[in-house]
Amino acid sequence: MKIVLPVAGNGLRLRPYTEDRPKCLLPLAGKTIIDWIVEEASILKPSETIFITGYKAEKMDEYLQTKPEWGRVRTVVQSKPQGLGEAISLSLPFVDDDEPLLIILGDTLFEADLRILDGAQENILYTFKVDDPKRFGVAVTDGDGRISRLVEKPQEFVSDEAIVGIYYIKDVKVLKESLKYLMDNDIRTKGEFQLTDALEMMLEKGCKFRTAPVSRWLDCGLVETLLETNAHVLKRNDNSGNLKFEGTEIVPPCYIGKNAKIHGCKIGPNVSIGDDCEISGCTISDAIVWNGVKIANGKVSNTVVHK
Repeated sequence: MKIVLPVAGNGLRLRPYTEDRPKCLLPLAGKTIIDWIVEEASILKPSETIFITGYKAEKMDEYLQTKPEWGRVRTVVQSKPQGLGEAISLSLPFVDDDEPLLIILGDTLFEADLRILDGAQENILYTFKVDDPKRFGVAVTDGDGRISRLVEKPQEFVSDEAIVGIYYIKDVKVLKESLKYLMDNDIRTKGEFQLTDALEMMLEKGCKFRTAPVSRWLDCGLVETLLETNAHVLKRNDNSGNLKFEGTEIVPPCYIGKNAKIHGCKIGPNVSIGDDCEISGCTISDAIVWNGVKIANGKVSNTVVHK
């Protein structure tokens, strides 16, 4: 199996934090967003992981140099983004027709059982039940989870199973043919080549799709949702239990990075502090503090602090 991670977006809604890096490299609960995604998928032991880069592509290249434990990786640049369909098409020359492909969008986190993909014999789209399907692309299914069609932002109710951005493709050859047809004939939706359109074509050609559930879908697209996701992920990456700093109270869950110097503070709950920070006389809660930040005599809450 090969894994494709599209990470070409410019993260405009997270400015100024994305001014010098792609969104997937933002810190979150002691790691980066992309760390959490890659580590979740590592149980599948991919033969190669392909990153579709674009905005600040050189930053992703630099970061991958620090991750030899990720095994064989490749970057492909989407220089003029024209949609997710185009992004995926750029990776397909490096994917054999008989090797399954797992596509995971590189800007959201999830809790799902990926182990079911090991040896799966049909295409699988992960979905999450939502209260307002009008905001999402949804999968229309029968009682056994077989997908009959895909509908983008339905204005009338057809399904509450939102497609979350995890796509397992067994019929890789048909995906290649479908994306090529869209691009050769300049078939766009909202001005872009959409992966969903290619998947719909695959359904029309007789490819079988079914859904698999996501138990939790965690958004990282806005500061407020990034902080909510940080708070949730900290529950499994809280390292503060045995840490002690002079005159400081730590309220878990928290992650505190290497060589942090903290004095006379109240830290937590839901706080991530990066490496080499210096913090004194502060009260910090529900926050993400980047590496190397210095803060003195302040109250920090519900925000991201960077250099």
